[in-house]
Amino acid sequence: MSVHPLEDRYGRKEVRKIFEEENKLQKALDVEAALSRAQAAVGNIPKKDADTISAKASAKYVKVARVKEIESEIHHDVMAVVRALSEQCGDEAGKYVHLGATSNDITDTALALQFKEYTALLLQDLDKLKKALLKQAEDHKKTVCIGRTHAQHSIPTTYGLKFAIYACEVQRHVDRINECKKRLLVGQMTGAVGTQAAFADKGMKIQELVMKDLGLGSVLVSNQVIQRDRHAEYMLDLALIAETLNKIATEIRNLQRTEIGEVSEGFREKQVGSSTMPHKRNPIYAERVCGLSRVIKANAIVSLDNIPLWHERDLTNSSPERIIFPEACILTDYILNVSIDLINDLVFDYKAIERNLNLSGGKIMAENLMIKLVEKGMGRQVAHELLRTIAMESHDKEKSFRDLLVKNKDIGKYLNVKEIDAALNPKNYIGTAVEQVERAIKELK
Repeated sequence: MSVHPLEDRYGRKEVRKIFEEENKLQKALDVEAALSRAQAAVGNIPKKDADTISAKASAKYVKVARVKEIESEIHHDVMAVVRALSEQCGDEAGKYVHLGATSNDITDTALALQFKEYTALLLQDLDKLKKALLKQAEDHKKTVCIGRTHAQHSIPTTYGLKFAIYACEVQRHVDRINECKKRLLVGQMTGAVGTQAAFADKGMKIQELVMKDLGLGSVLVSNQVIQRDRHAEYMLDLALIAETLNKIATEIRNLQRTEIGEVSEGFREKQVGSSTMPHKRNPIYAERVCGLSRVIKANAIVSLDNIPLWHERDLTNSSPERIIFPEACILTDYILNVSIDLINDLVFDYKAIERNLNLSGGKIMAENLMIKLVEKGMGRQVAHELLRTIAMESHDKEKSFRDLLVKNKDIGKYLNVKEIDAALNPKNYIGTAVEQVERAIKELK
């Protein structure tokens, strides 16, 4: 019976597989095999024994169950892998397994291999999300809607600009992950406390060969562990991705509010919104994104606490990392894919968009009127105060903003009725929004 929701509720199978025990074991065996080949290449062990180790360093032979059995006796996870692999290699080759290495040479390098596998999928997901956002930006670059600041109606904007802003943010995440990769996807073969003493004068060459074999970068210097600032940076990058998704989902949730109703999640034919209220159409996927983003952010905080370890190493990072790395990676991938579907399936209510755009009775166009008055010769501060006074009167006394404008003699000196009506049209006041969206689409594609 499952305990953690990652086991059966959240996460894609191909991503969970990266962090499952068998793959984690296989990555450790891959490192052990690469070490044996490097040892043979520098003349430390016979090539035939390295070939044997490489052939047997497979989860087909070294079973998770056997590793766990050994660990239950000796209480050391890496040494359990070493013994299980040695058993498969026989006495001759087995005596060279793990030669010169320390536990974190294996586990930290294996972790980099897992991250390498995961990051490839992560970048694919980010690209899909960016494309989904850019499509909405293109489709809605001329869909004029009310802009909101402090949750109050401000001036018009476009839905295309909203989505273009999100797409640009996603591109920055792509850039961050690609930049982080050179610091994250590294391994080490430095031995106890990092001096490479067990490798004698061949340590630097062995490390170089192992990492080249595995397709990883190599630490420049290290102690017994790869320094955790690298991993914390990555976890913070995942948290940033999660918070962008949180931001997008929060906006969708707000726009789906009954009082606004401009945009909503797609709702399936047989979907149930509430166990007691048959009419409900709740934004459950957006809420799920927002909720799980909190877990990813919290895990990033834990990763920061893993940076300061005692002296050349301690084990305080190990236990939380067994939880936070799989959890953050699987959940980030999951909410990314939920968000892709969410963006692709959005439903726009154009009547509600138009209704809300005109809800203030034209008062949202006060800035435009101020600009028009200044263009005709009125001072900017004078125009601002004049329109503020008229807008407050319209609000407080529930009078027509347009009527007050038309009747005002000071405004009449500068603008005629036709010009006032043109200035009150929200669709005439979106500035370069369309051009900005088109430029973003061109740049990001």
